[in-house]
Amino acid sequence: MASTGVVGQQPANRVKRWLLQGHPKEMEGPHQRERTHHQHSWWKVMCLTGVDYFSTLGYQPGIAALAAGALSPVATLILVLITLFGALPMYKRVADQSPHGDGSISMLADLLPWWQGKLFVLCLIGFVATGFIITITLSAADATAHIVENPFARGLHGYEVPITLALITLLGAVFLKGFAEAIGIAVVLVAVYIGLNLIVLGVGIIEIVQNPSVISNWRSDLFRTHGNPLLMFGAALLLFPRLALGLSGFETGVVVMPLVKGDPDDSPEKPRGRIRNTRKLLTSAAVIMSVLLIMSSLVTTLLIPHEEFEAGGEASGRALAFVAHGYLGDLFGTVYDLSTISILWFAGASAMAGLLNIVPRYLPRYGMAPDWSRATRPLVLIFTAICFLVTILFRAGVEAQAGAYATGVLAVITSATIAVTLSAMRRKQTRAAVWFGIVALIFIYTTAITVMEAPGGIAIAGAFIGGIIVTSLVSRVWRTTELRVTAIETDEMADRFIDDAAQHGEIRIIANHPDDRSEREYLLKEREERESSNIPPGEPVLFLEITVRDASEFAPTLRLTGHQLDNFRVLRVDAASIPNAIAAILLYLRDRTGKRPHIYFGWTEGNPLKFLMRYILFGEGDIAPVTHEVLRQAEPDPARRPAIHVG
Repeated sequence: MASTGVVGQQPANRVKRWLLQGHPKEMEGPHQRERTHHQHSWWKVMCLTGVDYFSTLGYQPGIAALAAGALSPVATLILVLITLFGALPMYKRVADQSPHGDGSISMLADLLPWWQGKLFVLCLIGFVATGFIITITLSAADATAHIVENPFARGLHGYEVPITLALITLLGAVFLKGFAEAIGIAVVLVAVYIGLNLIVLGVGIIEIVQNPSVISNWRSDLFRTHGNPLLMFGAALLLFPRLALGLSGFETGVVVMPLVKGDPDDSPEKPRGRIRNTRKLLTSAAVIMSVLLIMSSLVTTLLIPHEEFEAGGEASGRALAFVAHGYLGDLFGTVYDLSTISILWFAGASAMAGLLNIVPRYLPRYGMAPDWSRATRPLVLIFTAICFLVTILFRAGVEAQAGAYATGVLAVITSATIAVTLSAMRRKQTRAAVWFGIVALIFIYTTAITVMEAPGGIAIAGAFIGGIIVTSLVSRVWRTTELRVTAIETDEMADRFIDDAAQHGEIRIIANHPDDRSEREYLLKEREERESSNIPPGEPVLFLEITVRDASEFAPTLRLTGHQLDNFRVLRVDAASIPNAIAAILLYLRDRTGKRPHIYFGWTEGNPLKFLMRYILFGEGDIAPVTHEVLRQAEPDPARRPAIHVG
């Protein structure tokens, strides 16, 4: 195998060198990115995803109590059941079918070919970006709420936006510096946070047991407002969309799969040890979170007056912190606040890591982002700036961002349920397809209700999607004349054709648009080119035929095969674009043989604008001049550039 690519030039100044530090020079294959990661035990990676997942305890109980009132524990139980029997088995399947960190997006992308598949992926990335960006801003805003509500920091009231922006700036600075120790930090934060929560919840449960009147008051309130258990269950189901924030973290769990250590004998294509350990990660996180959610819902609902959950109340956005201060004192409460602030801030780190994995994994590979977007630091600056804008727009409010957050999270989970359902149907797994279909319907309903109740969320997601689509298409047009080939592979017959041509003088290639591929077609084409381009009699020629299978691809691997048809030697290849593939093959021949190849084209007549659109959308168009432009960009030295002849 040989690779061809545009040689990266060194950045012209110190700032550019710093920004592009670690920027890969070559196109990446499907598994190349993960080889740069240090791998860790599954429980350590669980802590990295847990800073996102577990940190929702900072605001989830308050949001549940505000939405469901006395019904909060029942509604939380519904959430836990859907988590354990819907989302968990679904994402186990995602882990099995997408073990390289692509997440559920890749499963749907594989189902939709050509441009509609790429556009669909862009929409999903828009929802993912919404979920991750709002994770950063909402978590930082909730960390700010814990800061300003602490009795020792009440003077900071009114400065929520600047404090939140400072936390986001600190997060961005961490990623600009480097993020090698993220998992070690996450393990400490999660261990401390869960330990403190168990203490707070344990004290809360003891308080409830010692004061059974709070249970009787709660039951009376529950039956007075909802009548009977069946009505309670139905009302709780209807309230599920408002509690869906508690599902945050599942997509992150599969996105970070390359960090999970597998077995020594794992194959790159199907790393079974990594898949098994990721399933442990997902199960453990879901079980731990389910227990904590049920306990926290009971404690906060029974011990905190409902008015305290309202905007401006002391439990608003910090229900468990309210319990910690009220029953364990301000000193312990402050320690709990510091732990909560730390994990909420670091939840943004988990989301930032997800963004830095998803965007470079898809957009540059599709040609829908500038080449520098594979570098970490420029993306960190862009994402940080977007987080600034979102924070200012929402005035660092936790409840104000909940709708947008839920929209992003639910859209991604819903797409995953659809992908898993379709996958089960394709594999003829009827029972699994029926069950996941039911789960998909639940999440479709949940997403629809969330969008209707909080249309601002879909507006934010729409802004992300629109921005991504516009910038992606502009980038795709801008990058169309790049070389756009990951590697070139040749079979034995193609190798023999190339070596023989190099031994007999100049390498002369006739570009042929295949029709019936008959002996007569090649005879007439060769006669035409010899007469119009003055190819010397007796000089051997090779025919080159490019077939476009999927023009929406950007940088595929070319597999060059040789075919003998009577006395004619033909090289054939499938590609995403004819001019780019021809240019890459010519440079490959030059580098392999040390000779400057010559290629011969016929004139193409027609409207130049029509040819331009055909080139962008279908990989065809006026091939000769575009091939020349691709070669000019790839090889600045005209003396070393393959020669193009148009007869």
